Amino acid sequence: MNDAGSTEVATASPARLLVLLYERLVLDVRLGLRAQQQGDLHETHLHLTHAQDIVVELQSSLRADQFKGGYDLSALYGFLHRQLVMANVRRDTTLTDDCLRMVTELCETWRQSALEYAERSA
Repeated sequence: MNDAGSTEVATASPARLLVLLYERLVLDVRLGLRAQQQGDLHETHLHLTHAQDIVVELQSSLRADQFKGGYDLSALYGFLHRQLVMANVRRDTTLTDDCLRMVTELCETWRQSALEYAERSA
């Protein structure tokens, strides 16, 4: 991460940190898919395992009992993690593309929520 990125993370609100994490998740899955399509197994593994690590972190830091839908989100993280593992092991671009669509939608949802929260807090 460059200095500007480090500064952004160090000074970001919790909502912004979550969005940054999701943005990195989307990037990793996108790069993993591109590497799969190019037949680059090393790069595929690198990006998809990093994406898996992010999902594990999201799930482990989730306080599912603190909000409505928390347990459903936890189950979704578990499903997403399994799909990313299978996409990597099976070298399955269809699974990876499905994961990319899912994480992109989640990222957009959290981005919108963070914006709405910031507007209400201003």
